[in-house]
Amino acid sequence: MSSKSERYWGWRPFKALKVRSRMVLMLFAGFSLLLCVFMIVYNIMTINCQPLAKVLLPFIQAPFLILQTYLLWSHSKDCIHKHKVLIRSGLMMILSTDILLWLSAVTEDAIQMEIELEREYNQTINRVKTNVDMDNVTECECGSQPVCFALRKGYEVLYPFNMEFSLLAGCMLYIMWKNVGRHVIGTHSGHARTITLQIVRRGGVLLGLVLGVLVLISGIVVFFLYQVWMGQKEKRLDAFLMFYYFHICVMPVMVLCSLVGTLVYRWKESRDHNQNQGGKAKGEGGVAKNPSRRLDALLLLGAGLGQLSLSYFSLVAALALGSGGALENSHLAYSLLSLLELMLQNIFIIQGLHSHIHTHTQSHTYSIKNELGGEDAKVDAERVEAEVVHKMVRNGESTGRGKSFLYPKQDAHRWSKRVIQEICAFLILSNIMLWVIPAFGAHPQFESGVGKQFFGFSVWFVLVNLCQPLTVFYRMHSVGTLMELLISA
Repeated sequence: MSSKSERYWGWRPFKALKVRSRMVLMLFAGFSLLLCVFMIVYNIMTINCQPLAKVLLPFIQAPFLILQTYLLWSHSKDCIHKHKVLIRSGLMMILSTDILLWLSAVTEDAIQMEIELEREYNQTINRVKTNVDMDNVTECECGSQPVCFALRKGYEVLYPFNMEFSLLAGCMLYIMWKNVGRHVIGTHSGHARTITLQIVRRGGVLLGLVLGVLVLISGIVVFFLYQVWMGQKEKRLDAFLMFYYFHICVMPVMVLCSLVGTLVYRWKESRDHNQNQGGKAKGEGGVAKNPSRRLDALLLLGAGLGQLSLSYFSLVAALALGSGGALENSHLAYSLLSLLELMLQNIFIIQGLHSHIHTHTQSHTYSIKNELGGEDAKVDAERVEAEVVHKMVRNGESTGRGKSFLYPKQDAHRWSKRVIQEICAFLILSNIMLWVIPAFGAHPQFESGVGKQFFGFSVWFVLVNLCQPLTVFYRMHSVGTLMELLISA
């Protein structure tokens, strides 16, 4: 970075925006741009029954999406120190626009799902609707045109990605807004040890990957069968039961993994605290002030409210209606397990982030000072460790023996590191599958009838449409955070 740009843009913090967030942003942006193309073609084909504002919307949204993606990709890591008021105002305006686009997308998706469900179950939300109104709604159907039908299906599949892009872009804009005028005193979290995916692979992570791949394969099969069977009236009940049985089998394992991982982190934290008395306050300085680190925990709790609320209201409906057939019992078990899995996974991730901030940095520095004698030897020790680990990874050897030579006291933590890595690997793949299923249109909460029967169609419809996008965003964000815990274990 040149001196001129450094004076303008300032310090670029390592944690301001993670690479994985930018890659996910590009993925969502690509799908959202493709959605805009589908919307343009579809609205032109049905222009006779579309309002002018709806026809023009994708023409305006597409350049806004491209420019915003470029802004986030190029300047999301900058801490700007000039024109702070103007830049903060602009970022807040873009953030507000993203929130409005997200709410608009939720509403539009709700209207489409409402029409589909009304046709499927022969219900009406508003009893005063006339037959003329329903005829006007169906004028925009594609009929027998294959191109229009393909655009309609692509439109429905890609819509969740547009909602997720608005949420993710809003979070990144919030980080940029917090970083305007920010001065960071160099932190060393994440730089104390060079840990990469190659080191994790050399460490022998196997069981978690195998179980996670099994979840992915079985989940993909369940997803495709669900989509096919939902179109067959005689297979609808089997589709619901298969969906619930899959989650009932996967979620208890996720609950157990989260519980074990939390206990391991607790054990490591108490052990390191006993060994490093008095060193806790030293490591909290620069790291705790990083807005992206605090935002990780806040996003988990905030986005988790979607799944938490949906599971809670589903549980209330299932308990109020009482036990019935296999579908009602499966829905009840699914709601209970969803609540338990969400809470324990949040505890595990937040505990891991807390341990990564405090225990990882402090215990590492303390071990070097004790083993090699004094403050002056710390830099040399870090250099020696980096050289040893790099050489052993290059030669395809395990890093455990080199670390044992440098840090005898860390031998007791080798098994805990392996357990955390296995747990994170399994949870990453499981959350990916639990993200894909609702993101691509599998919404049994809309169609199973338990929530609609208790709350009524209108109320339940609003609840699901508000909570479902947050659930998808929660799974996506959990994958990124678990990946960070896996690398930094």
